Amino acid sequence: MSGNLTADNTSIPRKTVLVIDPDPAVSAMLATVLDPLSWAIQHTLDNKAALDLIGRKAFDLIITGEKTSHREDVELLRKIRRVRPHTRMIILADASTPADVIACIHEQAFSIFSKPISLDSLAETVRMAAEGPCWDDGIEIVSATPAWINLVARCDVNTATRLFQFFKEMSDLPEREKADAAIAFREILLNAIEHGGHFDPNQYVEITYVRMRHMVGCRVKDPGTGFSREELPHAAISNPPDDPIRHFSVRQIQNLRPGGFGILMARNLVDELLYNEKGNEVLLVKYLDRGHAPG
Repeated sequence: MSGNLTADNTSIPRKTVLVIDPDPAVSAMLATVLDPLSWAIQHTLDNKAALDLIGRKAFDLIITGEKTSHREDVELLRKIRRVRPHTRMIILADASTPADVIACIHEQAFSIFSKPISLDSLAETVRMAAEGPCWDDGIEIVSATPAWINLVARCDVNTATRLFQFFKEMSDLPEREKADAAIAFREILLNAIEHGGHFDPNQYVEITYVRMRHMVGCRVKDPGTGFSREELPHAAISNPPDDPIRHFSVRQIQNLRPGGFGILMARNLVDELLYNEKGNEVLLVKYLDRGHAPG
């Protein structure tokens, strides 16, 4: 009998994830993350076999193998969309380029990872894909080249997490600069979604990513009314030098979650952090060669 029996003997069919040419470490992670009472895991050898299976049966989640390229997996996703329009796919690959990542976003891949793959980050993404609501309208590219990308993203945490992973894959930067820029981007994006968009999934933030020869820039604009520096007593960036944790008490009084370090952290990880006059638009700049930074 397929499915599971509940206390009242009604059958609840299990969801199914299809894993293509699975890596043992990925298989072990999935067995830990996905509840076996709710999920069945099916394996197949390659993309061609996967497409044949998907033509006969719908899968709730598909995870590609690392041995194929992003380009091959995007082509598989295009073919799947013709018969299963809302299939969730997480793409794993040996390597990627910014153009590959743009193609993945265009085709609405749920997420993408290239080596070295963080199993913790992949596990978090699998949980989101397995448990999250409708997702495929969360990120939309307005225009894109590998060096200049404009997109909009829905104001919810899961969308921010997905976009953060896309950003890491898209950034063809030295590892140190990539890590700094990615963390700064994440903090500013979460601030925009929380304080500008109020976690309202009907609101969107605008993001522009620009990659130049000696710098990378990222602009984030939220849908809020903006703020001034004097209106941020709950943020660490407003603490006086003689009281570096003053914002803790302010956040407690205002019943805000622990935190408040986002802007301060971002400012310390990039070379330039500028807000517009209104306070709802921020520009991050990271120089890749300080000899070419403005004096």
